[in-house]
Amino acid sequence: MKFDIKLLIGASAIALMSLGTAASAQDCPRGDLDERFCDADGDLIADIPTDASEQLDPDTLIFAYTPVEDPAVYKTAWSDFLEHLEAETGKDIVFFPVQNNAAQIEAMRSGRLHIAGFNTGSNPLAVNCAGFRPFTIMASKDGNFGYEMEIITYPGSGIEKVEDIKGKQLAFTSPTSNSGFKAPSAILKGDFDMLPDRDFEPVFSGKHDNSILGVANKDYMAASIANSVKSRMISRDVIEEDDVVTIYKSQTFPTTGFGTVYNLKPELQDKIRNAFFSFEWEGTTLEAEFSKSNEGQFLEMTYQEFWEVIRKIDAANGVSYACE
Repeated sequence: MKFDIKLLIGASAIALMSLGTAASAQDCPRGDLDERFCDADGDLIADIPTDASEQLDPDTLIFAYTPVEDPAVYKTAWSDFLEHLEAETGKDIVFFPVQNNAAQIEAMRSGRLHIAGFNTGSNPLAVNCAGFRPFTIMASKDGNFGYEMEIITYPGSGIEKVEDIKGKQLAFTSPTSNSGFKAPSAILKGDFDMLPDRDFEPVFSGKHDNSILGVANKDYMAASIANSVKSRMISRDVIEEDDVVTIYKSQTFPTTGFGTVYNLKPELQDKIRNAFFSFEWEGTTLEAEFSKSNEGQFLEMTYQEFWEVIRKIDAANGVSYACE
């Protein structure tokens, strides 16, 4: 399976912008990164340009959070943090409510997004195609982090185990989602010898909350979702806990990765990084929302280490990080 970023973005009615060829002509180590980037230190993410003329220092910084649910919910949730980010950077900050993963990746790729939280499955595409440099994830106050992929159904559906999905419908979220597509595809194939179209009918809901609500309302018989999203929806009384039944739970995966686009000035990237780690959660809008999934701090991490399992899942699914 090959996810061509142009096709994903085209499906979102967003055209790729011409980015020029000057940077692509550079001769440098880059691994799987797009030809516009270099990775001289081998950490799997794009290096900051050494030429100061290629570094950005915009007056206004654009921030976007992964579109796992209604963007309006998260504009409020992030308000206190973004105020802190403004104070730390001296920049105006604008929250960009993206509607899907492809649009978020393209916004960074085309220079319209500077700081972001990309979902688990989108991180490799954002890193390799858009020059995303992730450095932190959310964690609980005691340092635990991550979420599990669950396959859920509704009570009385007749589905009691994964094999019961055969001949029925299974809702995914989007092709770039780890828990909403990549992980369940690899697990269903490797552990249960189940393939889409051959053994079940795959459909795409677009987002995790759509899938969860779809199952709770009996629009979908089953769905693969991130249980962190489910926990927050239960805490907000969007669904009742007994509206859905879990029939499969995966290993723990890293959650949303936060970082910057590669070509911001190094000093600005440092200020943004410091803003994440100096943010005091207690009593904030961020704590009010994310404590529902037991998160209460930003934990330092590296893409090379923390996303190794996700890159392995992509390899098992035959995913290529094709940018053109």
